[in-house]
Amino acid sequence: MSPQPDPSSAPSLTEVETHGVDRIPDADRTATPLDLFRLAFGGANTFSTCVLGAFPILFGLSFWQGLAATVLGVVAGALILCPMAVFGPVNGTNNAVSSSAHLGVHGRVVGSFLSLLTAIAFFSISVWSSGDALVGGAHRLFGLPRGDLSYVVAYALFACLVLAVCVYGFRFMLFVNKVAVTSASVLFLVGAIAFAGDFDPSYAGVFTDSADAATQSLFWPSFIGAALIVLSNPVSFGAFLGDWSRYIPASTPRRRVIGAAFLSQIATLLPFLFGLATASIIATKAPDYVDPAAPDFVGGLLAISPSWFFLPVCLLALIGGMSTGTTALYGTGLDFSSVFPRLSRVQATLLVGVASIAFIFIGRFGLNLVQSISTFATMIITCTTPWMVVMILGFHTRRGWYDPEALQVFNRRQSGGRYWFAHGWNWRGMTAWWVSALLGVLFTNIPGQFVGPLGDLANGVDISLPLSLVVSAVLFLTLLRVFPEPRAVYGPEGARLARTVDVPVPAITGPGAESAEPAPVTAANGG
Repeated sequence: MSPQPDPSSAPSLTEVETHGVDRIPDADRTATPLDLFRLAFGGANTFSTCVLGAFPILFGLSFWQGLAATVLGVVAGALILCPMAVFGPVNGTNNAVSSSAHLGVHGRVVGSFLSLLTAIAFFSISVWSSGDALVGGAHRLFGLPRGDLSYVVAYALFACLVLAVCVYGFRFMLFVNKVAVTSASVLFLVGAIAFAGDFDPSYAGVFTDSADAATQSLFWPSFIGAALIVLSNPVSFGAFLGDWSRYIPASTPRRRVIGAAFLSQIATLLPFLFGLATASIIATKAPDYVDPAAPDFVGGLLAISPSWFFLPVCLLALIGGMSTGTTALYGTGLDFSSVFPRLSRVQATLLVGVASIAFIFIGRFGLNLVQSISTFATMIITCTTPWMVVMILGFHTRRGWYDPEALQVFNRRQSGGRYWFAHGWNWRGMTAWWVSALLGVLFTNIPGQFVGPLGDLANGVDISLPLSLVVSAVLFLTLLRVFPEPRAVYGPEGARLARTVDVPVPAITGPGAESAEPAPVTAANGG
C-alpha cells in the first residue's frame, strides 16, 4: 500500500512550489476534497460571475425566467464538469497530461491550448470587472478620478498580486481561496441586505404578453443563450480541476472528489443570483446600464448602491479579483512548463502571466474587447466541452486504469509507450474532438454577439453545446468500436463499451528512458 500523506509535513505558504506536471509523490498529497471545493468555488465566487449572472436580464428575460435559465446552466454545467475531478487523484498530474491516454502523447497539447485560452479569457473578465468595481467604488467613496490612469493602476494591482500568488504555487493559492470563500460569501449576503428594498421579483423583462410577435419569437433563443453563458462558467474549470485535485491522495473515494466538484458549482448560485437580482434592479432604476449594445453591470451596480455599500464593493472587487485570477492563471503556467520543458513552473507562470497582462491592457485600452470577451469565452467552452466528453468516456471505457509513466512521455521528451498510438496521436479521440468542436462553432447563436454559419437552422435557438456533446459522445464510442485501440491501454479487467486489438507496445525511448522504473499502475479507487 502507498504511504499515507502526513498533513503536518505540507510545505509552508511562502515556500515556492517545485512540482510541475510530474506525478505528485504520494507523501506530498495532503489536500482534501474540501480543499478542491474551496478552490473551485472560490474561483467563481466573484464579481466576474455576477457579470455572467446579469446576462439573462441583458437578453430580455424576466427575473423568474432568468432564474430558470441560471439554475439550468449551473446544474447542467456542474454535471458536465464534476467527473473531470477524478483524473488528478488517479494520475497525480493535471488533466492535460492525463488526456495523453485518450488523444495521444502529442494530442495532449489540445488540452494545454484550450486551458491557455480559457485562462486568458476568464483572467481578463476577472481583472476588468474587479478593477472597474474598485475604481468605481473608490470614486464614490473618496472622489478618486475615473480616468484611464486609475484603471491602469487597478488592473496592474490585481494582475501583479495574482501573478505573485501563482508563482508561490498551490499552497498559497489554497490559502487565498480559503479566505475568499468565506469573506466573499459574507459580502454577497451583505449585498442582499443592501438591495432588498429595491428588489422586485416581478420584473417582467421584454417577453411579456403585450410584446409583438417578432419579440416573442426571440424568447427561446434568448433563454437558451443565457443558460449557455451561465453554463460556460462551471465548464471553464474542466481543464483546471486536475491542477488542484492532483494533490488529493489516490485512496480518496471517487464519489467524494466528484461531489466536491459538483457542490462547488452549485454554491456559485450565490454570486449568479446576486448578479441576476441586481441586474433586474438596474434594468428598472438605471436602464441605460443594461443596454445590450453597451452593457455596464459594474457601473449600474454602483449607480443603484446605497453609499454604505461602496466599501463592501471595493472589498468584493479585491477578494474576487485575486481568487478568480489565481485559479485561472496557476494551471496554465503549470501546463505551459510541460509543453516547453526548458521552462520551470515559475518561469512558465511568469511568461504566461506577463502575456495575459499584456492582453488585458491591449484589450481594454487598445482594441476595446471588454464587451466581446463573453463571446470569446463561450466559443472556448464550445470547443472545450467535447474534449471533456472524450476524457470522461475514455475514463469510463478504461475503467479508470492508467499508466503514469506513459503519461509523462511528452513532458520528458521521450517517445513510445502505451499512449504512443500513431506517432503520438490517437486519431479516434482527436477526430471526435475536432469534428464536434467545429460543429459547435458552426451552430453557435448568441443573440446580438455571434451567429455561426449554421446558427439559424434551429429557428435561432443555440444548439451548439447539446449538439457537440451528443456528437462527440456518439462519434468517440463509435470509433472505439470500429477502430479498436491496443489492448495494452486497458487495465487487467479489459475494456468497457469498446473493442481492443493485440498489438505490441513500443518501448519508451529518449532522455532517461533506460533508467526509468515503471510506476505501479492501479485502477481508480471506487466508492
